[in-house]
Amino acid sequence: MEASIDFKIELDRTDKRWHYESVVISSEKEERKMDLTFGDVQETALIPLAIKASETARANARIVDLKAKEIIDALGVDVSKYDPFLSHEGVVARTILYKNELKRLIEKYPDALCINLGCGFDDKFSQVDNGRITWFDVDLPDQIEKRRKVYSDRDRCTMLDGSALDGEWTETLPKHDLSIVVMEGVLEYFSKEQVKTCLNMLCDSFEHGYLLAELHSPFLEKNGSHHDAVKHTNATFGWGTKSGLEYLELEPRMRLISETSYNEEMKKYSIRGKIFAIVGKNINNRLAVFEW
Repeated sequence: MEASIDFKIELDRTDKRWHYESVVISSEKEERKMDLTFGDVQETALIPLAIKASETARANARIVDLKAKEIIDALGVDVSKYDPFLSHEGVVARTILYKNELKRLIEKYPDALCINLGCGFDDKFSQVDNGRITWFDVDLPDQIEKRRKVYSDRDRCTMLDGSALDGEWTETLPKHDLSIVVMEGVLEYFSKEQVKTCLNMLCDSFEHGYLLAELHSPFLEKNGSHHDAVKHTNATFGWGTKSGLEYLELEPRMRLISETSYNEEMKKYSIRGKIFAIVGKNINNRLAVFEW
């Protein structure tokens, strides 16, 4: 039996930020208190959570994430500002593209070591588990601390403190012939120097691997303050690229396997999606797949 989650919401008058105090009740009826807060960059985690929750609630949902819906429903606060049309369609498209590409790679490498680096509250393991992969959800210690208030470690799926800019955490991982690293909604907040550090770290730490990375355009880097969802947070976009080939200049050991605009998925579902695929042809984010 999965644990149920109850949340109480109160405003901290001293720092003007909402605090979400919750009690997790396990199947053994044990209780423990926890205090969940979102602020600054971590506030961007509310964007995919809100979108996945609202999409899950639709009768014709294209993606289903019951955990995201459980979290948003339990918080009981208005998150509609994090769920505008274009961002909604983008997150849905991103989720589908990542899932399909991960499943393709896992079918080819069924015993792969998979790492969701900068995982936030994302749960890709449940979407793609084949019963054989070994999975690690990795994020900064404060984010993993928050994640543990919602998720528990599972068979072959473990949470781990770690940074995308420092490979020390990789030394604790089991040795595998092939690693698949997922970075969704992470590199778009990095400077060019940080992207280079990250790519170098991955190639140094894993002998053979694939990287599934979300890339954004120079247009978004310059105009991020107008982004329909991120503008409601304190986050700013980092280095934007016109092509994933620009990553190879930072890490020559990598090669670009494929690069797919989210427009390719978004245009399947609505007239607005089709129009944006034309007018925003070179603006939308992309899923790039690298190998080394």
